[in-house]
Amino acid sequence: MTNESNADPRTLAGTGATPLAGVGPALWYDADGEIELDDPPAPESVDADRERERFAEARETAREEIERERERAAERVGEEEAAVFDAHRQFLDDPQIQDGVADALDEGLPAAHAVQRAFAEPIETFEGMEGRMAERADDLRDVRDRLLRLLAGGDRVDLASLPEGTVLLAERLTPSDTAQLDPERVAGFATALGGRTSHAAIFARSLGIPAVVGVGDDLFGIDEGDDVLVDGDAGEVIVDPDEELRERASAGRDVEVREERVATRDGREIEVAANVGTLAELEGAVEGGADGIGLFRTEFLFLDRESPPDEDEQYETYVEALEAFPDGRVVVRTLDVGGDKPIPYLDLPEEENPFLGERGIRRSLGDDADLFETQLRALLRAAATAEGTLSVMFPLVATVEELEGALDRVEAVAAALDAAGVDHEVPELGVMIETPSAAFVAPELAERVDFLSIGTNDLAQYVMAAARENDRVAHLHDPLYPSVLRAIRRTVEAGRAGDAWVGMCGEMAGDPELTELLVGVGLDELSMSAVTVPNVKANVTAIDADDASALAERAVDAHTKAKVLEIIGNEQ
Repeated sequence: MTNESNADPRTLAGTGATPLAGVGPALWYDADGEIELDDPPAPESVDADRERERFAEARETAREEIERERERAAERVGEEEAAVFDAHRQFLDDPQIQDGVADALDEGLPAAHAVQRAFAEPIETFEGMEGRMAERADDLRDVRDRLLRLLAGGDRVDLASLPEGTVLLAERLTPSDTAQLDPERVAGFATALGGRTSHAAIFARSLGIPAVVGVGDDLFGIDEGDDVLVDGDAGEVIVDPDEELRERASAGRDVEVREERVATRDGREIEVAANVGTLAELEGAVEGGADGIGLFRTEFLFLDRESPPDEDEQYETYVEALEAFPDGRVVVRTLDVGGDKPIPYLDLPEEENPFLGERGIRRSLGDDADLFETQLRALLRAAATAEGTLSVMFPLVATVEELEGALDRVEAVAAALDAAGVDHEVPELGVMIETPSAAFVAPELAERVDFLSIGTNDLAQYVMAAARENDRVAHLHDPLYPSVLRAIRRTVEAGRAGDAWVGMCGEMAGDPELTELLVGVGLDELSMSAVTVPNVKANVTAIDADDASALAERAVDAHTKAKVLEIIGNEQ
């Protein structure tokens, strides 16, 4: 990519994706320009059958690559974020694109040219749309370029091995690009396009990489090799920063990491915890100053293997998590799989709508009862260790009957361990509030458990009847709609009445701009990506709890999302 020379210090505004800062020499990445095809040969000189074979082979290889990258992304950034690669698989099999390739091959085009033509119209269509719909074009380009590379022989840039301290600049970064980045080597990245909900931004937050997106064409004025500071907290890209800014960025974080628990100015203590999906993320949670783990996703133990983990393997994993927080709490979510999270050794049904199907506690009380019992045995044994406080949370509870079924299983497992003379302890037990049904019966649930934890990602999805992966309705997937806020307030009030503490482990909890609102609603604990823990802790200490309560009351009683945004002073 050609850039105009410009050595003057200057600041470019964008959207901060991660509240971190990093500085280093700029390196341009031009994914779009990697593969250029020559003009196609005459149709009569093309072996159409051979080109069909080549396309089929490339498609199969692409599928295998996507599978591997999905697995890697799941390990590094979590299952939910890695689901974007499922969309890539769908694009690979999209009937419109398949028909387009077939038609082009029938006309005598080579496979690479056929792919390029078949993807052109869908990409152009998405590019002409707004918001997350436009970002879908990135996913299509990702799949197209993968096929072109396999057919035309282009080399893929190894973004995992960039020079240490590099600040990567690009017009855009695809999920495949971002998932490759090594936070130990990349000081940050900035893109001309993209928003805070783009996959690049989401991956950056999960990986803890300073990032600013949506800078616009001004970004192209930065020359390769220029020293660039990426300030994800301020949403700025600063060229040739002065020494003071460099020192601040070199410190790694703009916000002090506070290991101690924090409270509002008027003394209301808020537990600030981290969400983790792998054991490797425990270290990041500790380094970020998290008070504990508010959501320990156990799916990683069960995925990408030929058989489920046995009781001892699980026990050791849970103990390791507890040892990381000897003075804190570790909330372990029992296995949450279903039709949208395939596991080879489980007989998961193919469902028309897996998000409304057999998943979470429904499977634990049904077909996966044996797995559930094994997990409970490991958890009850781990709870008896001296380190930390173990809490166990049941996912996707929709009825009181489901909770009572789960509590019966815990009681039965405890009795069996007792009879066998196995050291164990019944931990704190809780429910993940992520369905409207659970929010409605929260008073009855709270009477039966020690805590409730609100999963805002799914709660917003089900309250608003809008899947966040569906770009056509993604604008409705927002927890700042009054209906979602009222479900949250209802849950908090139920927890208070039932003497159960209430936390939040959805993405909403980690948005520093919403800390005052969430503290004001009355939450006891906020759990988030480890990288945002310092910012949220800092915000908690700057809040007056009474003022926050007054703000939250007005926001929750507002009639529209626009009014909510006005009340909380957020012009997003």
